[in-house]
Amino acid sequence: MGDLYNILFSEVNLVLTILLIVLILYWLVTMIGGIDFDLDFDVDVDVDASPAMDMSTGMEGGNMDFQDISNAEVNQEDVVGKRRRPLKWWQVFLIYFNFVGLPFMFTFTFWIFIWWFMTALTTSITYSYDNVFGFVIMLAAMFPALIVTKIFTTPFKGFFKNLNKDGDLPIDYLGRKALLLSSISADKMGNAEVKVEGSTMSVYVKSLNGEALPYGSNVLIIKRSPDHNFYLVQLYND
Repeated sequence: MGDLYNILFSEVNLVLTILLIVLILYWLVTMIGGIDFDLDFDVDVDVDASPAMDMSTGMEGGNMDFQDISNAEVNQEDVVGKRRRPLKWWQVFLIYFNFVGLPFMFTFTFWIFIWWFMTALTTSITYSYDNVFGFVIMLAAMFPALIVTKIFTTPFKGFFKNLNKDGDLPIDYLGRKALLLSSISADKMGNAEVKVEGSTMSVYVKSLNGEALPYGSNVLIIKRSPDHNFYLVQLYND
């Protein structure tokens, strides 16, 4: 037991071990307490992609929060065959390794666990968990861990694609009032905030008739796009 402790909390494995413990605590608290952690990290997205992609582009300010990315659904066909401009390398990275298309924390936890397991196992076998060679192994294990993560998480796409972020059936937003979080006009896509049964949801929207709708406007959700990736809205008149 002492040897195992020394390996897992050695200089090489310490960071991954602590990170894995934090992730385990995160999932335990989430499952037991039913707490929804609203992680609001901004990721700049300025690529002009087609509406078929959930990683919407052409949004004013180009901001997509962490929660959007963690729940976005992007198919490989949408990325390869329907885009008008190339995606940036980090966007391709997130999509290819299932950080987009599955809940972000789900894929991230898989990756950290596999990376940690590979590193801990290899450094224990080679007795390199407390020297420079062990750090080389840890860094090198990052990439095969990504590949294994993609293999193991891909089957879960069919399970998650018909669920919303809370694990329930998709919500019907049609006919609901929403608050614009970005200005939209013509084909420009933006975000809108919708309150459903006390919960606040974020959806992608476009102007129904192409008219300019400024930030902060109250809009009415009229219909859903044929690809089910955004909604068409018009100005809401009280």
